[in-house]
Amino acid sequence: MNQKLDIIRRYALFLIGLFIASMGVAFSTKAGLGTSPVASLPYSVSLVSSLFSFGGWLNLLSVVQIAVQVALLRQKCKPLEIVIQTALAFVYGYLTNLSCYLIRNLPVPTYAHQLLYMALGCVVLAFGLWVQLRGGVAMLPGEAMNRAISVVTGKRYENIKILFDVIYIALSAVICLVFLGKLEGVREGSIIAAVAVGSLVRLYNRLFTKLKKSNKTVSQS
Repeated sequence: MNQKLDIIRRYALFLIGLFIASMGVAFSTKAGLGTSPVASLPYSVSLVSSLFSFGGWLNLLSVVQIAVQVALLRQKCKPLEIVIQTALAFVYGYLTNLSCYLIRNLPVPTYAHQLLYMALGCVVLAFGLWVQLRGGVAMLPGEAMNRAISVVTGKRYENIKILFDVIYIALSAVICLVFLGKLEGVREGSIIAAVAVGSLVRLYNRLFTKLKKSNKTVSQS
């Protein structure tokens, strides 16, 4: 029974992390300075095509990432993990749409406001990712695809992630330049997010570790 409660708690924590992360992405897109590398591609496509919403294109990218995993891992692929990934990916897509809707009326009158929203987006997104890691039950398709490629090729996961972040940003830039004539879905904010989010997740980890040690010391004294 305790094990079941622990699993429920972990999934609840992961879902909370998903919502927080989606708010971070929403603030980044509201800033209009580009968003996180993974989100930049579906966001750029959503600016060009109204076939799907931002969250809908995010869902489609997730399906492609899951398909890549299945093709690479084949017999090693775990069906239950794929089902969970698919469900969580679609939840994340719809949460992203919801988060964008919730802050739709926030004014962005100046470049200073854009920078503020971008910074807030990075802080919130990193916290959401950290909460997901604390849940420790699943990975979103993008990260799981990077892991699968790492397993198959023997390359470091971090290097694969950086490579695909660069690919997402490059594709987003091409799409915006070709169809919009300007950089919109990917700008200086995308570079800021690529650098800042990972560093902030590590910062949250260090702060949490210090807090745990501090609480442990107080309880023992």
